[in-house]
Amino acid sequence: MKSKKKTPNKTAASSPAKSTAAIIRDAVESFEKTEKQHSPSARSRIIAKLLNEKHKEEIVKSALLKYYSSDELKPYQAELIKMQEHLERTGKKMIILFDGRDASGKGGTIRRVTRYMNEKRYRVTALGKPNNSQKTELHIKRYIEQFPHAGEMVLFDRSWYNRAMVEPVMKFCTQEQYRRFLKKVTTYEENFILDGGKTILLKLYFSVSKEEQSRRFERRRNDPLRQWKLSEVDLQAQELWDEFTEKKRILLQKTHKKNSPWFVIRSDDKHLARRETMKLILSSIKYRGRSRSLDFTLNPKIVIPGDIEYKYMTKEKKKYGEALR
Repeated sequence: MKSKKKTPNKTAASSPAKSTAAIIRDAVESFEKTEKQHSPSARSRIIAKLLNEKHKEEIVKSALLKYYSSDELKPYQAELIKMQEHLERTGKKMIILFDGRDASGKGGTIRRVTRYMNEKRYRVTALGKPNNSQKTELHIKRYIEQFPHAGEMVLFDRSWYNRAMVEPVMKFCTQEQYRRFLKKVTTYEENFILDGGKTILLKLYFSVSKEEQSRRFERRRNDPLRQWKLSEVDLQAQELWDEFTEKKRILLQKTHKKNSPWFVIRSDDKHLARRETMKLILSSIKYRGRSRSLDFTLNPKIVIPGDIEYKYMTKEKKKYGEALR
């Protein structure tokens, strides 16, 4: 008597609370327990039969959303190439600071901004902890050493403003160092960066909600491909949320200047944050060949000038005893 062929358990793909990626992963794991000899195309067909209609619909929607989100960015990414060519042609330099809370989408945005650009004409800089020698030098010196040459762009994944946010909260610097930095930093920017219009400086602060940050941290903990992102600061970010919020408010109060303003990027929706960041970068300089049909209007719900954000936060502090964003 022939034994009945085992079929994978459908329950692995039936949880409505799971993401589409988790649904597919569970279905694959269930299938692999019993069937390993099939080709990838055969496996795909069999696994597709395991998924109920609701999950198939969710997966299709997710795939289409990912496709259209990526497709919507491409015209702006093409404009970034034009802008990069303009910088090279005119010898101008651009510095973009990507600061903000942990898990706020800085790295992902940088990858989308630079995806199609000429790698020879831009650099992404993410400096680690200063060495013993650097600790004795001017805080901003090691960042200045990374500044762009003529025709080049440098994107800082966290910048010298660590001294105004992470370092004082985590006690990586003294209160005296923190106060001195806030007092001097905009003068440094005027002296070393704003050199007669040759250098464009963009200061971006990525702002994620406490709930969304927690969700992203949880994903990092459970995903072996993302676990490397969890740092000492990440592990305490939720507990120290209020302290980071107050440092953000002071940062905007002290260092948002007419010549070097801050722009706060609401980043709970990663796609919107990426799209609006591209628009903001493209709007910071005039360049030849700019598209006349593309919409460069910034979404005021996503991009908030630093002085406006400071006013919002100060009102919240007066009303609730602390700022909430």
